[in-house]
Amino acid sequence: MISNGDGASSIGDNEKYTLMAIGLAEKGKGRVSPNPLVGAVIVKDGEVVGAGYHECIGGPHAEVNALEDAGSAAAGATLYVTLEPCNHFGRTPPCTEAIKNSGVGKVIVTVRDPNPQVSGNGMAALADAGIEVEDGPFEEVAKRQNEAYFKWVTEKMPFVTLKAAASLDGKTATVTGSSKWISSEASRREVHAMRACSDAVLVGIGTVLSDDPKLTARDYDREFNPPMRIVMDSGARTPVNSRIVGDSGADTLIAVAGSAPAERVRELERRGVEVWKSGKGDRVDPASLLKYLAEREVSSVLCEGGGDLSFSLVEAGLVDKWVFYLAPIIIGGRDAPGLTGGAGIQDLKDAFKFDIDSVSFSGPDIRVVAYPEGGR
Repeated sequence: MISNGDGASSIGDNEKYTLMAIGLAEKGKGRVSPNPLVGAVIVKDGEVVGAGYHECIGGPHAEVNALEDAGSAAAGATLYVTLEPCNHFGRTPPCTEAIKNSGVGKVIVTVRDPNPQVSGNGMAALADAGIEVEDGPFEEVAKRQNEAYFKWVTEKMPFVTLKAAASLDGKTATVTGSSKWISSEASRREVHAMRACSDAVLVGIGTVLSDDPKLTARDYDREFNPPMRIVMDSGARTPVNSRIVGDSGADTLIAVAGSAPAERVRELERRGVEVWKSGKGDRVDPASLLKYLAEREVSSVLCEGGGDLSFSLVEAGLVDKWVFYLAPIIIGGRDAPGLTGGAGIQDLKDAFKFDIDSVSFSGPDIRVVAYPEGGR
């Protein structure tokens, strides 16, 4: 941060235009996966002459949109881009070629792309063409913005976010199972936005049987690609008349165990549901399911399941982030369900540790965001 001498503070041009590009990248949420969110700004003589972002999967990348916006003014200008430009043919041609052909004189890259097809090659190609290239500010911000993409492209696994709502005493429902609604309307709107920006929404069979949810994203003010709905249902018990089966608003996948009754599986498939079998045992292996989803180009999964499913994912080391909302109410009840279930641990020293990333308000609720201690 740079002080201007009178107690106020300002930021330099690199910071200003990088933040502008990061803000533009956000507009692609829910539309570009499995591609990353990318924004680009072109500046010449202190003026923004072009701007763009990656708008949808298969569409032009941010750099190309910004160059088109700038036109001939791009010659000799500086391009700020939040992710290293690609140098290979994918769904679109290489962005490095468009940049070289534009006459841009300098490129400032917020974060390098860990994709093995890029990974420094984009910046090297620009430098070899005589374009000045440098690393820009806010690298950690850009990494966080694309945390799902970075995980998927480097580990071939989706980024898993757990979401839960609980009372101040950690209860997710009453002893009778009543849970609508613990969280506030503001928090529920946020959750719909989280769904819209995820590739898939995951629940367990218990949630389907008790709540009969649609798991669709609603009340979101931008266009988005409907997330796949996934149910971990070892015994293929999902009712064929449930809303998740009957609603055509999004694709549905039921993950069953190898021992699931064949007739139940066939009936679900006859209803247009995709059924994925997990080996030959009597339980769905969550790691195998996530690996399969990654192969399907699912880079982010929002888990809204109950305590047992949540704990199984934590226990297996499959959780990348936890977002939970604490409502200002007390429910009580020694048999009322909590945020996690399962067998639990025997000794406190074996507890699964998380780092609190942020604590803020969502309407009257407290929103807590946490990541596994020291990373996954």
